[in-house]
Amino acid sequence: MDRIWTKHYDPGVPADLQFKPQTLVAIFEAACREFPTRPAVTLKGKTLTYAQLLDHVNRFAAALAGLGVTTNSRVALWMPNLPQFIIAYFATLKLGAQAVGTNPLYVEREIEHQFNDAAVDVVVTLDFLWWGKLRGILGRTPVKHVVVTSIPDYLKFPLNLLAPLKLKKTGQYVKVPREPKVHFFKELVAAGGPAVPAPTYGWDHPALLLYTGGTTGVSKGAVLTHRNLSCNVQQAASWFPKVDRGHEVLLACLPYFHSFGNTISLLWPVFLGAHIVLAPNPRDIGDLVASIRKYGVTLFPAVPALYNGINNFPGIDKLDISSIKYCFSGSAPLPVEVMSRFQKLTGGKITEGFGLTETSPVTHVNPLSGLQKPGSIGIPVPDTDIKIVDAETGTRELGLHEEGELCIRGPQVMSGYWNRPDETAQMIRDGWLHTGDLARLDDDGYAVICGRKKDLIIVSGYNVYPDEVDQVLFAHPKVLEAATIGIPDPQKGERIKSFVVLQPGQQATTAELLEYCRKELAPYKVPKEIAFLSELPKSAMLKILRRELRAKETTGVAHAVR
Repeated sequence: MDRIWTKHYDPGVPADLQFKPQTLVAIFEAACREFPTRPAVTLKGKTLTYAQLLDHVNRFAAALAGLGVTTNSRVALWMPNLPQFIIAYFATLKLGAQAVGTNPLYVEREIEHQFNDAAVDVVVTLDFLWWGKLRGILGRTPVKHVVVTSIPDYLKFPLNLLAPLKLKKTGQYVKVPREPKVHFFKELVAAGGPAVPAPTYGWDHPALLLYTGGTTGVSKGAVLTHRNLSCNVQQAASWFPKVDRGHEVLLACLPYFHSFGNTISLLWPVFLGAHIVLAPNPRDIGDLVASIRKYGVTLFPAVPALYNGINNFPGIDKLDISSIKYCFSGSAPLPVEVMSRFQKLTGGKITEGFGLTETSPVTHVNPLSGLQKPGSIGIPVPDTDIKIVDAETGTRELGLHEEGELCIRGPQVMSGYWNRPDETAQMIRDGWLHTGDLARLDDDGYAVICGRKKDLIIVSGYNVYPDEVDQVLFAHPKVLEAATIGIPDPQKGERIKSFVVLQPGQQATTAELLEYCRKELAPYKVPKEIAFLSELPKSAMLKILRRELRAKETTGVAHAVR
C-alpha cells in the first residue's frame, strides 16, 4: 500500500529517516559525553549525573565480565524501575550480551520457564524477589550467578537507613546469606575496575529478549537487535521534533521489563539526554503527581489507566501539573474523555500510539499538532509499511475500510523468537509481521484497532469487538472502568458479558446500564449480562486482562460485587 498517511505528518517529521547505525551502547555513551553534568536518573531524591551513571555502568560491566559474561551470555534483569536496572542493562549490552527483561510479578513456574528457555547465565534481582522465588528453583535452571541488590542501595540519606525499617514492617525485608553463587550489586560496582572488555559486534547483534505470548499464548522470547531498538528510538524521536535535547524531564512509570517502557521510558530519554525520574510503583498515583510537581516533568509516557488515575486524583484541579508538554499513550485504547480531561489539566498534548513487543514496540502514532483522530492508533511512523489482510488466510490484501488482520514491515520488526523457528515463520511471512490485531484503515491511512483475533466475539454470526462495547460503557458518567468478554452460548455461539467498576461513591443497576447500551449499540452488541466488580484484573502494565475474566467465568469463580 502507498504511504498515503505521510501527508499528515507534522512539520519537521520526515517521511523517510537516514538512520544512524548506532548501537544502544553508542547512544548511551554519546549522551554521557554530551551531557556529563546533567541529571541522568533520580530515585526518591537521589540523583546520578550522566558521568556518574557511565562510571557505574563501566564498573558493573567489568564485574559482569569477571563473572564470565560474554557476547554469548544472557543476563536477566528482574526488578522494578530502579537505577540498578539501568546500570545492569547498559553494562550487559556493553559486553555484547543480551538482556532478558523479567516481570517482577512472575511466579516460580514462569521464572523457571523463562530462565531455561533463554539459557540465562546471570540474574540481577532485588533481595526480597530472589529469596522468595528464585532460590527454590535455582538448581533447575542454567543460572551460574545471582547478583542481589536492595532498594536502599541507591537511596539518599536518611532514606537508605529508613527504607530497611519500612521493608521489615511490610514483611519484605530479607537478609540474603553469602553463598558461592550469590554476589551483591553494591559491592560489585565498588570493586569494579575502569578496564572493560570491548567486544566487537554489529548492529544486527541481539540486544534484548522480551517474553510475550505471541500468536499462540506460549511464552516465548522476542529477539530485538541493536538495529531494531536503535531504529525505533530514532523513529520515536523523529515524531517529537520540538523536544528540547538536554532539557527534558521524563517520568518513568512504565516498567522497563516491558517493550513500551524499555524503548519510550529508558532508551528514548537517554537518546535525548533527558533527566529520568523513576517511579517504581506506578499504581501510586499520589507519588506520580508529586514527582510531576517536584521535578517539573515535561514528558509523561503512560497507559490509559494512569491518565485516568491522575484525572480522578483527589484535589487534582487545585494542583499545578502544567509542566507536562508531551504524553505518549499506548498499551490499550485511550477513551476520548480521559484524553480531553488530562489535556485540560496539564495544557500538554497526548498522542495515542500502538506497538507490539515484536516491533520494539512503536509502529503507529497520532500526529501531535496535525490531524488527530481520537480512538484510532494513528498513522505509521517513518519507514514503516502496513497492510490489512483477510483474517482467515492472511494472504489476501484488503482495501480501505475493510476489517482484517494488521500486518507491519519495518526496521523495528524483531529478528524472530528465541530458538523457535516455527513460531517465527508463523508470525513473520515474506517480511511482514502478522500482528493478530484486527484493524481497518480510513481514507487518510489512519488505523482503528477493532480487537484481537482471539478477543473477537461472534454472536449469531455477527462480529462484536469488545473494545467498542467497553468504550460505550466507559462513556457512562457512573462508570470508571469496563471490560467485555464472550461467553459460550449453545444457541448463539457466544453471548456478551461486561464487567464494570463504578466511579467512587456512585451506584448503578444492571438495567440502567443496559438501557444506556441499547441507545448506543446495535442490538446484537448489547451485553446480555453486566457484573459489578470492585476492581478489574490488570497486568503489571495496568492493562486489563480479559483472559483472566474469561478463565474465572468458565470456572464459575467470577461473581458480581455490588
